[in-house]
Amino acid sequence: MSRTKVGAVGYLNARPLVYGLDRSPRFEIRYDVPSECARLLHAGAIDTGLIPSIEYLRGGPYRIVPELAITSRGPVASVAIFARKPMADVQSIAMDTSSRASVALTRVLCARYFLIEPRFIPRSPDLAGMLSTCDAALIIGDAALFLNPNGASRDVEKIDLGDVWTRMTGLPFVYAFWAGRAGALSSADIDALRRARDEGVRRPDELARDYLADTPEHQEIGSRYLRHNIRYDLGGDERAGLEAFYRYAAEAGIVPEARQPEFY
Repeated sequence: MSRTKVGAVGYLNARPLVYGLDRSPRFEIRYDVPSECARLLHAGAIDTGLIPSIEYLRGGPYRIVPELAITSRGPVASVAIFARKPMADVQSIAMDTSSRASVALTRVLCARYFLIEPRFIPRSPDLAGMLSTCDAALIIGDAALFLNPNGASRDVEKIDLGDVWTRMTGLPFVYAFWAGRAGALSSADIDALRRARDEGVRRPDELARDYLADTPEHQEIGSRYLRHNIRYDLGGDERAGLEAFYRYAAEAGIVPEARQPEFY
């Protein structure tokens, strides 16, 4: 049996989706930041990837694995703008280059919710450095989850973008999902991915403990995050949220056009 090359996200929030897959002879897994997962899939270096949702519109054509995604309805805790002035006064945002869906979400929310037109400046996720040159900073993943914003600068507000999206739309936000080219995954592969998710979501404490073994002071935060902030279903509401995101991204000129998601 040939092995399927899988690009997974290395953050804590992706661990439930890959539970046990590294023990399967079918899958060869590598871990990267979300933007690199997308790059590898677009380049044909992996068969399937846990890609930022916006990247579905920038490559392929791809198929999405049904029912599985990284989503939130309301506060997500790990995707946030850290601002040192009110958002209405923000003229520049340093954008975490680790992400692409969150970058697109920020641009959508600036256009539709905050009603501002700031400059967007790509930067590595270092809050102090970002805020030394910009009014606000987008940071995602573990860095955002465990960050103490006032350790970098005084009077910094953390604005949770999952919460803002749901307040604006009433819908969940879809950050990432498994995607690949047609024929890259068999029905047995898709079943294996579903089983991994089902097993993983039952083990928030175990996953947080293992992932954060070197920082035990973060384990309770990580467990609570997996239990209460992140969801792993791609149902009707999530699909409606995804389609709204694609529509708004196209209207804002972030992607050339919106397309209906197609599934395996």
